[in-house]
Amino acid sequence: MANILVAGKIHQAGLDILQRTAGFNVQLVNEVSVESYAPFLKDADALLIRTQPLTAREINAAPGLRIVSRHGVGYDSVDVDALTKRNIPLTIVGDVNSLSVAEHTLTLLLAVAKRVSYFDRSIREGEWNRRNGFSAVEVAGRTLFILGFGRIGREVARLAKCFHMQVIAYDPFLPDSVFAEHGVTRITEIKRGLQQADAVTVHLPLSGDKPLIGEAELALMKRGAMLINTARGGIVDEEALAVALQNNALGGAGLDVLRDEPPAPHAALLAQSDRLILSPHTAGLTEEAAIRMSVSAATNIVNYFTGQLDSELVVNQQVLQLNDLMSQLP
Repeated sequence: MANILVAGKIHQAGLDILQRTAGFNVQLVNEVSVESYAPFLKDADALLIRTQPLTAREINAAPGLRIVSRHGVGYDSVDVDALTKRNIPLTIVGDVNSLSVAEHTLTLLLAVAKRVSYFDRSIREGEWNRRNGFSAVEVAGRTLFILGFGRIGREVARLAKCFHMQVIAYDPFLPDSVFAEHGVTRITEIKRGLQQADAVTVHLPLSGDKPLIGEAELALMKRGAMLINTARGGIVDEEALAVALQNNALGGAGLDVLRDEPPAPHAALLAQSDRLILSPHTAGLTEEAAIRMSVSAATNIVNYFTGQLDSELVVNQQVLQLNDLMSQLP
């Protein structure tokens, strides 16, 4: 009997897969915190984990752990090296939320362009005549710069074209053929893309300690340009963005991710309500994506124990390679 620890509430569709699998004993801990799941690690053969940290301390507290399945695609909070040292594969889900995140990206972009939040507040505050300021803009014919042209970036490009936007994109890890296939102009220098863009949307992972979009990068953007971030908090320098919005250096911004989540109540960025729309890291949290994500994360565990694990979903693939070599020894 394999003990499967599910750390954090997931959609029932994924739980059903685990609970119906013969030979599995499923332990569900609904709260998303290290303190809530840590006591159960000593008996765990498999761990399905959401966003809470998994450090070497927790890994070492699970002597029987054989696989960790992340309920998502990011693994910043997981100590991959500690898992690799014990030959424990770390899996991520497949392409389950690209459409949800792309739709949310376009939602924020359109909401900023049409000043949805501003006009909603105008009516509630009895300021009907704010409509006569003609402050909303059309996105048709404007240039959208996509930073990161993976699955989400490509889906954003497809949707943006439906609104007749001109799309340019940056991604140093892809061949020219990928951009050509999607009818998108390739940009090889971020600075040049920022200068051309009427709107910028970020779909790159967080890399290093320095924000990708800082004060210097914001200064390169057009005065009425819009900035959207549904990727990772910390990619955009929030203090610099607050200043740019305060000075009307940008047309507006829409953020689904923040450096600190939740943010401090008196964070400078929160005071910029006129041209800023925020959402609480919900871009990928649609019901449909939740179903796909839970099913994928659960299926990775089932496939591991049945010898059918998809190697493309394994972060530390060297573990699979080593295990395969060991299995071939006489």
